[in-house]
Amino acid sequence: MTDETRSTGDSAGEVAARVVSSAAQDIGSFIKSQREAAQVSLRQLSQLAGVSNPYLSQIERGLRKPSAEVLGQIAKGLRMSSEVLYMRAGLLEQRPASPVRDALLSDVSITERQKQVLLEIYESFQRENLPSTEPQADEQENER
Repeated sequence: MTDETRSTGDSAGEVAARVVSSAAQDIGSFIKSQREAAQVSLRQLSQLAGVSNPYLSQIERGLRKPSAEVLGQIAKGLRMSSEVLYMRAGLLEQRPASPVRDALLSDVSITERQKQVLLEIYESFQRENLPSTEPQADEQENER
C-alpha cells in the first residue's frame, strides 16, 4: 500500500472508479446544459438520439458513461459536433483553440458532415500556407 492510499484509505480501484464517475458527471452535465440551451426536452432528445429516456437521464445525472457511438447519436440529436462531446468525454485530444474551428463546430445551421468537410478544407489551407522548410534562395536558383 502506498502512503497516498493509506492516508485516504482508498484502493487503486476506488480511485479509478471516482475518476470515471467524475468524467461521467462532467459529460452528463455538459449534455444536459446543451440540451437545455437548445430548448429540447429529455424525451425529445432521447427520441432524436435513438436512446431510451431512462438511459439518457442516467447519462445526464452522471450515473452512466456513454460509449462513443451513443455520444455521436446524442450530438446528432443536439445538432452539434460529435467531436465536442468526444473531447469533453476524454475520447479525443483537445486541439489548439481556433476561432474558425470553434465557430464551425458550434454552428447549428449545418450538418455534421458539412462541418467535417469544411474543417478538412480549412485545415488543408492551413497546411498549404505553412512556411516551407526549404530556403527561397534555392528555389530561385532552380528556376534559372
